[in-house]
Amino acid sequence: MKVAIPHWQGRVSPVFDVAANVLIVEIDDGIEKGRQDVAFNDEQPAARAARLADTGANVLVCGAISWPLEMAVSAAGVAVIPQTCGEVERVLAGFIDGRLNQGAFLMPGCCGRRRGFGRRRRRGRA
Repeated sequence: MKVAIPHWQGRVSPVFDVAANVLIVEIDDGIEKGRQDVAFNDEQPAARAARLADTGANVLVCGAISWPLEMAVSAAGVAVIPQTCGEVERVLAGFIDGRLNQGAFLMPGCCGRRRGFGRRRRRGRA
């Protein structure tokens, strides 16, 4: 499995949409097998999602992410764990240990992992 973590100054980048660097870590049976840092210059959601998929990432652990980009990443076959914050190495350890659901990794001001609890509604629609 490969996990992607956008980063800035040793921490999870606050917004994936504009993150310039993504750490790709290969994990096998809970053990890190390798890592590489990948530059991201694409700004359009479809191009950014395709670039992420090209890295072989299975999971994206990120801070904030726009709805169009999250949908594009998911459509590219990459699972998204949004609204995550903290030092990259601690977040990576939390992911490997299955502890990312702890409040310590949740972005301030967020009351849950899924915006709108996974469903968006438009005005005038039920």
